[in-house]
Amino acid sequence: MGSIHANALGIGLRPPHYAALHTSPVAIDFLEIITENYLDPDSPASRHLAELATRYPIALHGVSLNLLSHQPPDERYLDEVCRLADRVEAPYVTDHLCWTGAHGVSHHDLLPVPYTEEIADLAAERAAYVQRRLGRPFGLENLSSYVTFADSTLTEHEFYTRVVRDAGCYFMLDINNVYVSSENHGFDPEPYLDAIDFSRVVQVHLAGHTREPSGLVVDTHDHAICDEVWSLYRYAWQRGGPFPTLVEWDARIPPLADVIGELERARIVRSDIPLARVG
Repeated sequence: MGSIHANALGIGLRPPHYAALHTSPVAIDFLEIITENYLDPDSPASRHLAELATRYPIALHGVSLNLLSHQPPDERYLDEVCRLADRVEAPYVTDHLCWTGAHGVSHHDLLPVPYTEEIADLAAERAAYVQRRLGRPFGLENLSSYVTFADSTLTEHEFYTRVVRDAGCYFMLDINNVYVSSENHGFDPEPYLDAIDFSRVVQVHLAGHTREPSGLVVDTHDHAICDEVWSLYRYAWQRGGPFPTLVEWDARIPPLADVIGELERARIVRSDIPLARVG
């Protein structure tokens, strides 16, 4: 199984960067793929991946598990994810704490739920099953939030931490998403990070976002990482580092050198921080 060490710095694998990754030595420790783009082993994308997997550890990050749908996770989809994880010897698989469709219709979006004990119990039961099915650690990512529900009885971080704890799975902690949600809903992001059991953080995401004229902050992954997110990353690293860190860029994707520059900033940000734990 591929190994991703605790201090690892990685990037999301995107098609505009295939050529540069194939031809040039790149100072990264691992690649993360969008799971659904590589399920077909005979696709051109999978042929690129097969070569890169000989040089870099590969983590799987899914967007369509649909964990909180009205139906349990699709068994055929889980079969495909298992085969892909085995092909690239993925050390772990991650997806989102959300639903993405219902009644045979995919909404192609990561949709929230009310934060209640009943839904937390359902999410934990399903996440535990997925982890057993995959036969490797399974991490859940927190969403960017744009709405709240009148039915919620838990805060977002209470819901998130309860699901991971009760499932026995892992956090795929997106720090940009914490910041986006805190801005949209007016909460302090540091207590959110204080609630995370960093011994169970399999990976951290960093990304850029867009602030709309209305003031709404949208998780667009099409800008450089802002200073406020870097400050939260520093706080998280001091609170619970080390942990593998990944930079995401999904729209208006710049040259590979620019993405690597963001990774180097992560290295600089954490270079002089005393760690709260050894991992």
